[in-house]
Amino acid sequence: MSSIVNFFRKQLQNRFGPAFLLLYLFVGFSLLSRVILLALTISHISYNPLHILLVFLVGLFYDIIAGLFFSGLLVLYLWLAPTWWYKQKKQRVILYAYFIISLIILVFNLAGEIIFWQEYGNRYDFIAVDYLVYTHEVIQNIIESFPVVWIFSGIALVAVVIFLLIRKYLHSSQQHVMRFGKRTIWFLGYVAIGVSSFFFLTNRLRFFSGNHYTNELAGNGMYEFGTAYFTNEIDYYQKYVTLPETEAFAIMRKQLQTPEAIFESGTSVATQRNIKADSAEKKWNVVMITVESFSRDFMSYYGNKNNITHYLDSLIPHSLFFTNLYATGTRTVRGLEALTLSIPPTPGQSIVRRPHNSDLFTMGNLLGEKGYECKFVYGGVAWFDNMGPYYGANGYKVVDKSDFTDDEKHFSTAWGYCDEDIFSRTLKECDKSYANGKPFFNQVLTVSNHRPYTFPKGRIGNNPDDQSREGAVAYTDWAINDFIKRAKSKPWFDNTLFVVIADHCASAAGKVELPVTGYQIPCLVYAPSLVSPQKMERLTSQIDIVPTILGLMNMNYPSKFFGYDIFKLEPGKERAFISTYQKLGYIKNDKLVILSPGKKAIVYNPDFKNGSAVKLSPDSVLIKEAAAWYQTAASMFKNGEYKFR
Repeated sequence: MSSIVNFFRKQLQNRFGPAFLLLYLFVGFSLLSRVILLALTISHISYNPLHILLVFLVGLFYDIIAGLFFSGLLVLYLWLAPTWWYKQKKQRVILYAYFIISLIILVFNLAGEIIFWQEYGNRYDFIAVDYLVYTHEVIQNIIESFPVVWIFSGIALVAVVIFLLIRKYLHSSQQHVMRFGKRTIWFLGYVAIGVSSFFFLTNRLRFFSGNHYTNELAGNGMYEFGTAYFTNEIDYYQKYVTLPETEAFAIMRKQLQTPEAIFESGTSVATQRNIKADSAEKKWNVVMITVESFSRDFMSYYGNKNNITHYLDSLIPHSLFFTNLYATGTRTVRGLEALTLSIPPTPGQSIVRRPHNSDLFTMGNLLGEKGYECKFVYGGVAWFDNMGPYYGANGYKVVDKSDFTDDEKHFSTAWGYCDEDIFSRTLKECDKSYANGKPFFNQVLTVSNHRPYTFPKGRIGNNPDDQSREGAVAYTDWAINDFIKRAKSKPWFDNTLFVVIADHCASAAGKVELPVTGYQIPCLVYAPSLVSPQKMERLTSQIDIVPTILGLMNMNYPSKFFGYDIFKLEPGKERAFISTYQKLGYIKNDKLVILSPGKKAIVYNPDFKNGSAVKLSPDSVLIKEAAAWYQTAASMFKNGEYKFR
């Protein structure tokens, strides 16, 4: 035993002794965290002796890896600091400050892990990452829920006491001289371990038990936080209401059984079916204009008095107009997910931003099989939010800011070229496909209705220097008008569907968890030679738009889509999905089910005019339906069942 103690003490006398000391502290706090969490969950864990042993052995492994990353800046300093400087007393200020800050973080993290565990029953996950997004709400919640002054005073006091106890060990490393070459060897060894663990190590080693709590105890909070940050998802099965797979499968088959759908026998994929049209296919072109942050309340049709969507309002009598449509989320990538994959939102980040999101069952891959040229046209840099890689890997050619020629660039903001420039490039892409004898599907994403809300002067009455959202919306309306006018002179115009739809609302904030009014968006399908004008007043989800478009074209195709062709749907099956990163909403029969982490399910009676909601008694049938939709979507993506092939 004494030899082990002497070994650890000897490491502290090394030039990298402070790094070893910080690693010991990190592992010690992690062990303390594991013991406390074990005590809190002692009645729920697996009592298999081997599993208990693995909790601490596997946990120690992750603690060390996470500790190496935690001490990275200190290792860099110890490598670069010249010997003459490092031996001086005044450099201790750097070490002292670094250790005090590190200890405060470790103590704070210990408290945070305990609170998070008690709330969610696991280590940090994407919910914790999500706190970085909603900082205002989180800070306000902490202030209202805890005696903040006392807690932070206690954390600071504990950190200072520990620092005073270990301070002498920081001095001993100053007595040891290590030349730069030898320090470099040590540093490169550290880098090799760090790089290897980043690229080749996952958190799957801790999943050795069938018991959820046992597996979670074997993890490390900070390591899991990093994993969640890079994987961008919340495990649906751990956090939300679930059903037996057979029951969820049966519910989905029943929900998706529509007159034109023929399910394949013997398949384990719940949504796999063939869509059979009742007449010949129509190879129409499609231009889908996805408008940034376009709430339906901007339109005069819905009561806006500012007349900022004069053109779009004028299109209503000449279009297929969806009056009761809901976006699935609150971010652009969530809307793009719905309009390419026709899938309910899964918890965490949009699939657009997740790993393993290539070759999925998208509109692009589907139409590509039918000979279409499919493109995603964007005036910004498409790597933002992983849009470019996602579209490029799912059947679309990506045309973004880098592809614009000098004569195509007239006005830009930090988000990219203005909407009229985007539409000008879109016209060229349509012309190219037509010249090649190919039908085309071009999805266009606008940028002007986004801060700083600036646009070219002289286009509309609003002054762009005012940087008002109303002005930006009016400009986008003008740009769409200009685009349609120019398109009318093209030989492909009469054979083209123009779909104008929002990615999400301008704001989804409200007094309740998921205010339904924060998700209501407009959609128009304008094709005067192809589609008869009418108002579609049935409840429609953003994920229904793609199957409805394919239905208008009488497309026959194998489908995994979760969306409906709203024209073929029997009355009573209408539903819509709304969500944040954590909350999953299901609207049906004028009720709203909200599924939340902690396997919570609450039913509300929402007010579709002001967004308020009144809690109702549980509706088991509706809750099971909601769970089946979301569970199946999460399962199919996770298990690779939503691949195109």
